[in-house]
Amino acid sequence: MGKELPEIKLVGAYNVGDQDIGCRLLVDRLWPRGLSKEKLQLDEWLKNLAPSTELRKWFGHRPERWAEFRKRYLAELKDQAEEVDRLLKLAARRRVALIYGARDERHNEAVVMKSLLESRRAKSAQAKTGRAASSSEARL
Repeated sequence: MGKELPEIKLVGAYNVGDQDIGCRLLVDRLWPRGLSKEKLQLDEWLKNLAPSTELRKWFGHRPERWAEFRKRYLAELKDQAEEVDRLLKLAARRRVALIYGARDERHNEAVVMKSLLESRRAKSAQAKTGRAASSSEARL
């Protein structure tokens, strides 16, 4: 069986506290209102991976726009392939917490980002498994 990959957590900025959640990555374009840098203790602010201002304003945290928001945000992330790859490599080495400022736990950019990272991880694992099986068959 393959090595277990570190966890990717979703954590609301207003719920961070002092808990050990791994590498703290803010995935919002805007700083969460009323929170200090000391309170969040971020390792990195991933502004470039956050939804564009236009998309963020269009979405307006309206759940009925969630499916379309998700689709548009994933399209934006395709243009940030190098940054997404860097984040994927980081998440392969250590536990990360994708921190978001939205009050809605189910409809925010961190949910989309986690889904993308986990999907890419699964595809990578399948590709490695497929290559390993092919090389084993070739030796037979």
